[in-house]
Amino acid sequence: MVKLSKRLQMIADRVPPGSRLADIGSDHALLPTYLAQQGVIAFAVAGEVNPGPFEAATRQVLESGLSAKISVRSGDGLAVIEPGEVNVITIAGMGGSLIASILEAGKEKLQGVERLVLQPNVGEDHVRRWLLAEDWRLDAEAILEEDGKIYEILTATKGVSADSGTSQEQLYADRTLPGGVHVSKERLLLMGPYLMTEAPEVWFAKWASELNKLAMIEGQLKHSAAEASAAKAENIAREIREIKEVLACLQKVKP
Repeated sequence: MVKLSKRLQMIADRVPPGSRLADIGSDHALLPTYLAQQGVIAFAVAGEVNPGPFEAATRQVLESGLSAKISVRSGDGLAVIEPGEVNVITIAGMGGSLIASILEAGKEKLQGVERLVLQPNVGEDHVRRWLLAEDWRLDAEAILEEDGKIYEILTATKGVSADSGTSQEQLYADRTLPGGVHVSKERLLLMGPYLMTEAPEVWFAKWASELNKLAMIEGQLKHSAAEASAAKAENIAREIREIKEVLACLQKVKP
């Protein structure tokens, strides 16, 4: 039986029973293999564009005796599936801008897809922006730390959620935090509307790390004689101030 990392397990937990799954960038096909072994999925496509991981995925599925349930396919992004073939798509372990571009390039393949489970390594706001633009409702956000790295997992469904009736416009509407700090739509796209509400400790750790990176960039820009560098340094200083205000506000109101 396949054993998943903490990160992949959290993704697996967001795949509903009976799903017809496409795991894009499946690497060794660990996620679909696990879900098939657990009896969660009815069928899966494991898509992989790189020859090495494609061969590893093929071997994994063969050795697990799951060739009838998991189809390993070589191709770029959503090119490995047909419209209406699957109802859940998982994409994990790549940059947010790449995930967004995969979804954009394969929009016609999203026919019949009910759920997206997306785990960008960086650039989570690119994913949120694409979901917002394409009327995919962000239903939940999760965050975890594993092996010194912090990951976010975004789960989305098409249109308005039947549970809450909340549109994405409402989700990203300007808000005032309990501590009195005003938060814009742009800030919510960057930091996550649900994560900002829940404010788990690992989320604070992520943004403390981001502040350190921004401070390093600001310092480098200040040492540059270029006129454009001064403007960039000022923008980064503003970004640092706004992030610090949010974090300080939420730290104060945490029980």
